[in-house]
Amino acid sequence: MDSQYPSQSLERAVRELAKLPGVGRKTALRYALFLLRMPEEEVASFSAALEKLKTETRYCRVCHNISDTEVCPVCGDVRRDRSTVCVVESVRDVMAIENTQQYRGLYHVLGGVISPIDGVGPQDLSIAHLVERVKGGEIKEVILALSSTMEGDTTNFYIYRKLEGTGVRVSVIARGISVGDELEYTDEITLGRSLLNRTEFLGI
Repeated sequence: MDSQYPSQSLERAVRELAKLPGVGRKTALRYALFLLRMPEEEVASFSAALEKLKTETRYCRVCHNISDTEVCPVCGDVRRDRSTVCVVESVRDVMAIENTQQYRGLYHVLGGVISPIDGVGPQDLSIAHLVERVKGGEIKEVILALSSTMEGDTTNFYIYRKLEGTGVRVSVIARGISVGDELEYTDEITLGRSLLNRTEFLGI
């Protein structure tokens, strides 16, 4: 493959860029050539931003959202409804829900969903920490806002069973979202309505 490129540095850059999701070698080459044409100070700034992303970004100790501090801005906002926690699969889902401006509670990011075929079990997610948060007594409702997939439904049911006996209300977002859809790709209006029209989770 090296013979396709006039420079080993270019080839290395293409190889690394092609590791990004959805980026093939042709797109990676286009990105690399674009970076090559950029002023050196802009490339340095770009590189520094990526390094800071990796070294300075952390996860909120309360909800596991991405943050620059130990506690994320959502968990640190005293104006949020601390009696309600919305359970989501990923940080991208937090961003999607926040964009609806229809939810003022807190979050809990699982870091994925239960998927035996992918080797992901309950112990690989932050479910145990969610249960600990609920047992703290301040939370009155847990909203399950996972994607409408088999894995999402399996995770919903597992969490529901883990929260049985805690006294909290467990609800699920309304099915305005098509079965099989990923939450992050749902339009803001539909997602907002699904949150507002949530129903009690019956465990079936």
